[in-house]
Amino acid sequence: MLRALSRPHAPLGAGGAEVLRLITEQRFPVFLTVHTNGRRRYGYWQPSPTGAGRGGCHVALPTDDCDALHAAGRIVLGDPLEDPGKTTYPVRAAATARGAAGVASASRHALTA
Repeated sequence: MLRALSRPHAPLGAGGAEVLRLITEQRFPVFLTVHTNGRRRYGYWQPSPTGAGRGGCHVALPTDDCDALHAAGRIVLGDPLEDPGKTTYPVRAAATARGAAGVASASRHALTA
């Protein structure tokens, strides 16, 4: 059975590590919004604390750190949602996408062999 070898990853700075943690944690979904003028913004919607009932705020993530994570293959973009003035992509950690399926299939294979 052949397995894809993971790419060695460069060490992350403090900002990049925190951004990757937020994306991996997936407590709130992270999105990349690309506006028609080329402006890129990563962020997520954080609801108000419990008990408030409604509302919240958009939390922006550092674009440079997110772009570096994307260029390094540590985060991946999902299918785009296109609007007239912008395109929005869901963002997820690459290790989660590759690792979960690989671990599950390896465990099943080990149990049946």
